[in-house]
Amino acid sequence: MPVQPLSLRGRALAALARREHSHAELERKLAPHAESMEQLAQVLQQLQAEGWLSNERFVQSLVRRRAPKLGVARIKLELLQHHLTPEQTRTELEHLKQTEYERALVLWRRKYDQPAQTAQERARQARFLAGRGFTTEVIRRLLYRAGNDD
Repeated sequence: MPVQPLSLRGRALAALARREHSHAELERKLAPHAESMEQLAQVLQQLQAEGWLSNERFVQSLVRRRAPKLGVARIKLELLQHHLTPEQTRTELEHLKQTEYERALVLWRRKYDQPAQTAQERARQARFLAGRGFTTEVIRRLLYRAGNDD
């Protein structure tokens, strides 16, 4: 017996069962399978009304997944790529800013575990943290005081 292809709603629920998606991300994923943009908009609106699709929950999920390894700048960039408004991300980003030094310190200790002995090592450690989106202020504070913060 041939397998029936999933409906648009079925595809959306299958994607949401795996992880949270932003409205824009789910729209992009479902667009090739929709008969019309009206049908797609109707399905997404229905999922949002039923509580299956939530940008706020998506923001919380992304932050929870990415915060241990990334700084505020990188996470903010990822959120912007999902076409989220500043109002939807403000609370989570404020909380991340408050914990940025501690998260950077944990990541730095996992990678290096000891203060840099030379300017070259310090630059390497700074690039590592900057590449993950930590602010210059946090990097400077961490690299010059990490050995004494115990």
